[in-house]
Amino acid sequence: MSQGLRIVRIANFVTPVSGGLRTALRHLGAGYLAAGHQPVLVVPGPRYRDEQTEQGRVVTLPGPVLPASGGYRLLTDRRAVARLLADLAPDRLEVSDRTTLRWTGGWARRRGIPAALVSHENVTGLLRTRGLPDPAARALADRLNSRTARAYDTVVCTTAWAAGEFARLGVPNLVRAPLGVDLTGLHPGCHDAELRARYAGPGRVLLVLCSRLSPEKRPGLALDALAELRRGGTDAVLVVAGTGPLHARLAERADRERLPVRFLGHLADRGELSALLASADVALAPGPVETFGLAALEALACGTPVAVSHSSALPDLVGPAGLGALDTGRGFADAVARLLARPERERRAAARARAECHGWPAAVAAFLAVHESVTAGRTATPVGSR
Repeated sequence: MSQGLRIVRIANFVTPVSGGLRTALRHLGAGYLAAGHQPVLVVPGPRYRDEQTEQGRVVTLPGPVLPASGGYRLLTDRRAVARLLADLAPDRLEVSDRTTLRWTGGWARRRGIPAALVSHENVTGLLRTRGLPDPAARALADRLNSRTARAYDTVVCTTAWAAGEFARLGVPNLVRAPLGVDLTGLHPGCHDAELRARYAGPGRVLLVLCSRLSPEKRPGLALDALAELRRGGTDAVLVVAGTGPLHARLAERADRERLPVRFLGHLADRGELSALLASADVALAPGPVETFGLAALEALACGTPVAVSHSSALPDLVGPAGLGALDTGRGFADAVARLLARPERERRAAARARAECHGWPAAVAAFLAVHESVTAGRTATPVGSR
């Protein structure tokens, strides 16, 4: 293209301590910038900010905290958001919230601006985790997803599993584009013997959970698995990196049941995170509604196999480098035991090889292909073509 696009990206549920979405936005923005485009990210925060960063321009608008969310903020002032969008004059709009920001699709369409919705969650699965029976969850999700698909020129899903709830509706403007993982900063060479010894002595199994501690992530399953392993005679310990509304409850449970769990909170230092992942024996990803699973990919990049929920998109993502587990403590304990039964060199090589299939350059190229191929009101690329 002779001139770069101004790609305005807007997202909710992003905080300094949030995980996968924040990471994805950062890498995509940096990739857009390197490709000669003009990325602008709009997110909520405690106060207004406008800054130039490695991922391009980032504008923070004041937004209230969502109660009981662990600190997530929302862009609730539509007039302020609309004024900013008009001032930014985007060539393309990329939206990462299909609920409170759905109105931006109509805003863009009225102005002839091609708009893409990136679906980072599975609505059907989320409704199930909140206790809605399957038939009701599917029916409500179908209504919500139909409205979402009509509001945007393109709906982008990162995996076939994530796309499934749109595909069953016959949505014509559905595209698949994967996310990626940092293969340079995250690698097996980050293994740190001193760090490992700090958390797990000789002969102990070191498990790691890198996750937001919120209900839909099911972090309690990691503690269930640890308890099962220890009852079965495996001297395992668990290190938890992440924070969220369930932190206090999980810490109280670990103390009450005398489970060897260390809660590190959010790890802002990427070097510390990579050292932890590379030094663990197995990582756990118990979330049943994960649509891509960047934390699982980061563990694989560090050469650490992952036990994942069989209900999520992750079994296909991790492939032979991990195992799908039934959504119970016993299920995850069994998956961990089977992974540990593999020769260490073999399981670590398989993990790294799998991660190398998901570098960020390919992900950026896939997302840019979406933006470069659409015109307002239609998309040129059907689902499954990437």
